[in-house]
Amino acid sequence: MGCAPSITVSQSGVVYCRSSDESNSRRDSTINQQQHIHIHTASASDRKAGESTSPRNSGGETRAVVLHGQKDRSSISIEVETKSSNSSSFNMKGIVNEVKLGKMKLNQPPMQVLLVFTKEDAQCDGFQTACDKGGYKCMMVRNAADALERYLEVQHDVVIIDSRNPKGIDAVGLCRSLRATKPGEYTAILAVTKKSNPDKDEPSVAPLLSAGFSRRYQENPGVSTCLNELVQLEQGEVKSHFKLRTTNCLFSALDNCSDAIEIANEERDTQYVNAAHETLTGYTMDDAIGREAGDSSRSEKNKPELMESIFAQLKKGKAWEGLLYCKRKNGESIPQNVHITPVFGYGGKICHYVFHRRDPSPSQTITSTSVFNQEIQHLDKINSDIQTGSGTLIRRQSVARIHSMMIEAPITKVINIINAAQENSPLTVVQALDTVLEILRGSELYNPQLTSQQVKDEDRVTSDLVGGLMSNNVSSSMTSLSSPQHTHFHKRRLSGPECAGAKSTTNLSPATPPTHLSQAPLEVQKVLENDHKWDFSILQLERITNHRPLTYLGLKVFSRFNVSSFLGVSEDVLRNWLQVIESNYHSSNPYHNSTHAADVLQATSYFLQKEKVKNCFEQADQVASLIAAIVHDVDHPGKTNSFLCNAGSELAILYNDTAVLESHHSALAFQVTTREDSCNIFKELDREDYRAIRHSVIDMVLATEMTRHFEHLSKFVNCINKPGTRDGDDSSSLQSGHSTPDTTTTLSTPENRALIRRMLIKCADVANPTRPCDLCAAWAKRISQEYFNQTDEEKRRGLPVVMPVFDRSSCSIPKSQISFIDYFITDMFDAWDSFSDTPELIEHLHINYRYWKEEEEKLNKKKVTEGEKSSKST
Repeated sequence: MGCAPSITVSQSGVVYCRSSDESNSRRDSTINQQQHIHIHTASASDRKAGESTSPRNSGGETRAVVLHGQKDRSSISIEVETKSSNSSSFNMKGIVNEVKLGKMKLNQPPMQVLLVFTKEDAQCDGFQTACDKGGYKCMMVRNAADALERYLEVQHDVVIIDSRNPKGIDAVGLCRSLRATKPGEYTAILAVTKKSNPDKDEPSVAPLLSAGFSRRYQENPGVSTCLNELVQLEQGEVKSHFKLRTTNCLFSALDNCSDAIEIANEERDTQYVNAAHETLTGYTMDDAIGREAGDSSRSEKNKPELMESIFAQLKKGKAWEGLLYCKRKNGESIPQNVHITPVFGYGGKICHYVFHRRDPSPSQTITSTSVFNQEIQHLDKINSDIQTGSGTLIRRQSVARIHSMMIEAPITKVINIINAAQENSPLTVVQALDTVLEILRGSELYNPQLTSQQVKDEDRVTSDLVGGLMSNNVSSSMTSLSSPQHTHFHKRRLSGPECAGAKSTTNLSPATPPTHLSQAPLEVQKVLENDHKWDFSILQLERITNHRPLTYLGLKVFSRFNVSSFLGVSEDVLRNWLQVIESNYHSSNPYHNSTHAADVLQATSYFLQKEKVKNCFEQADQVASLIAAIVHDVDHPGKTNSFLCNAGSELAILYNDTAVLESHHSALAFQVTTREDSCNIFKELDREDYRAIRHSVIDMVLATEMTRHFEHLSKFVNCINKPGTRDGDDSSSLQSGHSTPDTTTTLSTPENRALIRRMLIKCADVANPTRPCDLCAAWAKRISQEYFNQTDEEKRRGLPVVMPVFDRSSCSIPKSQISFIDYFITDMFDAWDSFSDTPELIEHLHINYRYWKEEEEKLNKKKVTEGEKSSKST
């Protein structure tokens, strides 16, 4: 018979079954065979010879019999019979119940009970002992917060809440919180109330029921009473909830079934259709619910007498199967094999009808994919007219079909699917999808568009700023944004000779080469000690280096990142290269000069120190990022791309009005680098390494072009920061900036590293609003001055004014900064912060935003005061 586990009965009557290798298990769930344990407690006179007993108390002893069967693992039946001198008996069973749901056989696990009591009193002990006797898993907590936490963790079948003392636990509030959770609808919640006074009317249970409680239990600490309550719950609500939870898998199976399913009530009103039915008929769930079932079978091709005979047979309780034509929402009729089954409920009455449709051809299945494929194959032959109240909408064959191509681009597949979906859609959906197709055929899929209706007078600054930065050719893109008084500039003829706006002035060596960093002035070395901090003042370094901060800072940053070792060149070569690059920045530019390049370099090096970035990047990524930051605006003429395009400059012609400056920056950087061996920092790299780093640098420089700002931001958010888009995603690690091994591996792919590099240099390039307030204000004045100069030049030469609000006589710098932050900065740095963990930047951004708001209010008050003075003087 084998070795039986040891049996122990505690003083409280709790049965412990211990196997030889699990001495602390209350109920052994690892036994390979079914065990039937009979525990008999009897008086000494009732004992039979040969039975093993263990003393329990003076009134009786315990006998245990263990039987082994050959049934399923983990199925344990325990029977306990207790006899005392007064011949009272009590039977207890703690078993895994077998439940049937139609033809499904389910094993209902032991009921789990959560007790919510502020203290362990007699009532709490009564329920705990009852749970032990009933074989239920029991857990107790003392407050609502722990109760909600444990419930979400375990999802108990029964929650018993002590509502006798309102000051102890807010029972109603806790019950509503539990019901609000996803598993809350499948839980029985019991309210323990004070025992009612027999001399008074019993209080109504309506308030408890409306709060979400299932039952009320008037306090009674008796173990038998508590156990009876739990048993009733188990056999009633808990079992019903267990069956209801199981039906979710049935609906999941129906939704993923390839055959079309429709379920109706006894009145033949549709109550459910699956996804395949929606695809087949064109009717959505909302369209079908409440309609008469079989409406889709009312095709003109089905004979009326056939339909009458079908429903007559169904009323008799007999199923019907045969071929019927199914009428789609667009009026098309298709043949289908239909099986209609009546379902009987209580009393033998028909409660539901199930309509099961499938394609008559066994080789074809009604899936959404096959329907789209069928539509794609026949779309060229379809030229349907959809009648409307106001006229006719012609579905033209000019919707270009390119599905026959050997290789399809992803956007081609999307357009083909949309075209096919239109054939089964109502007019409003067809028109909406036509709009979608028009948008997809455009080239600016990521750039927000400001229409004339969206641009108000007070938003002129935003519209001009966005238009100037987001477009290459203002003549076409800014017409709808510019105010009437500036439209005459758009009629100005463009001519090449008059607008050589930006000629390359390449100088291979600066006038006074700086020394090595170790030989730099002490004042410079002292300032560079803080180059790793975000509040580092690049303007101070500019002042003490006589406007040559890039070379000094570059040597310091290169040393910190071991660039010399990676490239295999000496510090002399790095110094020569930095001097050449810095000499090609225009010191006459108020903003786009070598100080700006040094500022972007410092921000880039700061971002590269962040843990998330370090974990994702290789050293090649770091070196490429630093080089891109240094060269990203080299030889900048102090004018925007739109200006160069409108002026017909040599650069605009060379680069076809597309990313003119960014293309020039990257091209010139590699030209001057490789022209002289003494400054060629790439000369020791092999061909593949050089091509890789060149590709990365060019990609990052081109990413600084503002016309693709929203494209880069959208891709970064969707691929890097979007929750749940990668395996092993840990939201806490994303927020804290710490990486898990899984996320680091995913982010380290070449594609994701490229997205991160682009966003890194974009943030470094426009980081001024996130700097300390004094630096932010200084940079704002510099960029405004550069825009003022451009506006003056445009007016002088009769060119279209790209940003009319940047007129030095009327411009509001605070308002321009507020618009820039609102439209470009906030969302981008929120995304970057959630990835790299840079809260100090967000804090500075908020401070600076408030500063500009205050400055704008001061200007507005000043204008009002001046207006009042002028009106009084007149």
